[in-house]
Amino acid sequence: MMGNAGKNRGIDICVCTFRRPELADTLRSLAAMDMPSGFDIGIIVADNDDAPTAEPLVTRLAAELKLPIRYRHAPARNISIARNACLDASTSDFAAFIDDDETASSRWLAELVAVAEASGAAAVLGPVRALYAPDAPDWMRKGDFHSTLPVWVRGEIRTGYTCNVLLSMSADSLRGRRFSLARGQTGGEDTEFFDQMVKAGGRIAFSPEAWVDEVVPRSRAAFDWLRRRRFRVGQTHGHLLGRHARGFARVRQVGLASAKAVYCFASAIPVAINPVRRNRSVLRGIMHVGVVSGLVGVREIRQYGLSSSQEGGKRAA
Repeated sequence: MMGNAGKNRGIDICVCTFRRPELADTLRSLAAMDMPSGFDIGIIVADNDDAPTAEPLVTRLAAELKLPIRYRHAPARNISIARNACLDASTSDFAAFIDDDETASSRWLAELVAVAEASGAAAVLGPVRALYAPDAPDWMRKGDFHSTLPVWVRGEIRTGYTCNVLLSMSADSLRGRRFSLARGQTGGEDTEFFDQMVKAGGRIAFSPEAWVDEVVPRSRAAFDWLRRRRFRVGQTHGHLLGRHARGFARVRQVGLASAKAVYCFASAIPVAINPVRRNRSVLRGIMHVGVVSGLVGVREIRQYGLSSSQEGGKRAA
């Protein structure tokens, strides 16, 4: 039984999915969690495929695991449509998001809730721990290029991600807020969502023990995948910066991002013999090139809504 009877508050765990059998592992991990006391827990699965292909799997697992799952068909191939379908379906005090290729640790939700209660933050992020296959490049495993943690700027977290987050749905900064459909195929919709939430006064906290695990598939265990992803992250940041910068201010931002890119590429030269440090510097440089691209208005690359082979694995931004 998930949750206790009575006047409990509610948490909806939201899982957006697209043709991914690993969804079964995600749902099994949720069923095995230590549930936070005083809450009724429900699960919403939003299927982003053209046809409701995940419905049979979800129906079978709901019966097998005795999970209270609501299935929503949210076509097609635009991740923001699926994310918004989850928010539209949720009527609980909190909404948590986890990706369909991740598994929750036993204390995942309880740790997120504990920090939310203690901090009063509108959103609480948890860490995503990448699990590499033995044949992944040595430099990639040593440098852990795929795990996800928040970025602090002068002691604050100013944007977030949806692969491990708890949202307090009563927060004024989240009231009626939805993910951008325009970014649903390029990625960056979560960056924009949290950027706007923070600008509206919402705070983001971090729960370091709220782990989820994510296996890195072979299609993403490559420098080229990291290169494209970092460039797109930079593009999104550039577009958000450009939205609030005009004229000389924008020129200054372009100059600053260009200088950072040059510095990062130059920093890679002395450490060329060390693949971890070299690739980290090069990828940071590529991100800053993406910032310049976004600032000057170059259209963002499309990452989602393509065929599976073109997408190269992960859909969530």
